[in-house]
Amino acid sequence: MKRSFIREILESIDSETISFAGGLPDESLFPIEDLKRASQKAFENPKNLQYTISNGITPLREKIADFYNKEGFETKASNILITTGSQQGLYIIAKYFQNQKILVEEPSYIGAVNIFKMNNLDMKSVPLHYDGIDMERFDKVFKKIKLAYLIPDFQNPKGSLYSDEKRAEVAKSVSKHGGYILEDAPYSELYFEKKAKSISALIPENSFHLGSFSKTLSPSLRIGWIRANEEMIKRFTMIKETIDLHSCGIAQHILNNYLEEHTRYEKHLKSLRDAYKLKMEFFTKALKNHLSDFQFEQPKGGMFVFGSLSGVDSFDLVQQCMKEKVVYVPANQFYLDGRMSDEIRFNFTYSSEQEVVDGLKRIERVYRGAEA
Repeated sequence: MKRSFIREILESIDSETISFAGGLPDESLFPIEDLKRASQKAFENPKNLQYTISNGITPLREKIADFYNKEGFETKASNILITTGSQQGLYIIAKYFQNQKILVEEPSYIGAVNIFKMNNLDMKSVPLHYDGIDMERFDKVFKKIKLAYLIPDFQNPKGSLYSDEKRAEVAKSVSKHGGYILEDAPYSELYFEKKAKSISALIPENSFHLGSFSKTLSPSLRIGWIRANEEMIKRFTMIKETIDLHSCGIAQHILNNYLEEHTRYEKHLKSLRDAYKLKMEFFTKALKNHLSDFQFEQPKGGMFVFGSLSGVDSFDLVQQCMKEKVVYVPANQFYLDGRMSDEIRFNFTYSSEQEVVDGLKRIERVYRGAEA
């Protein structure tokens, strides 16, 4: 196991560095005033600073359950476990299945890969396309190991979106063979066209659906959740109690107060989607203008643009780019074997328009110099 290259970059860069590396939301879009009011209300009651229950405060779990119910995915508060970010949710599930085998997309999210390694899960990778996973390979591998980790909505790093057909095929395969999927969905609300139906809704007894407020509201709150059947939630809660007694109580109360007015969050999500779509369009246009050799698929949501600079080792290139005060994530970080890759993941949500232009120009200069 090795540290996340992304986390290392965040620690090592300075204020002069333009970063396209982390999956950071745009700070200017945080609903500061609404969160201030929700916080003030939370601090009015001293009991909100006390220990609370391990699975999360009931009103918040009820509100998260309502998100699912509104989409036709029947869910109760007892189907929800509040976690310290969805990263902890991944760790809890991996701990439960430790020493087993698991299917992962290729490329895949490095944070999950490290968790699986830590829990001695033997990963078997299946190629991911822009419309979803390779189903022939998926069915063949899943039949044997019956556990899979998927990010169907604007995948990290690839930015891909599973088609409705692929979602149905995955659900059919899981129903046929038994077992479980871990459906990681931190970006599912950041769609530019329409929200896709979760795979978990098609197979509620054979899935663990992970959600988070980090990408849509505030990463610092560190509130995520697992949606699963009641028996599995009880088992996961016992594991959580060995990690922490409960996720931050005051953060849960702040979030619960914020969500009391349900239209407030809906309006925030709408403004977030509109803003991120504009950011994506600006970033992809700038790529074509300032890094024209970069080949990519335009994302339909999420936070990332993924593509390739043919013939370039993107890991070597980023080492040179760091000297020019600009960084991105090279794709070798997302492959199990760490293979040399010409692929790059860019984050388009965090940087200003001027930083996007300046940063891509710096990369272009380094790239042209390396090409020469």
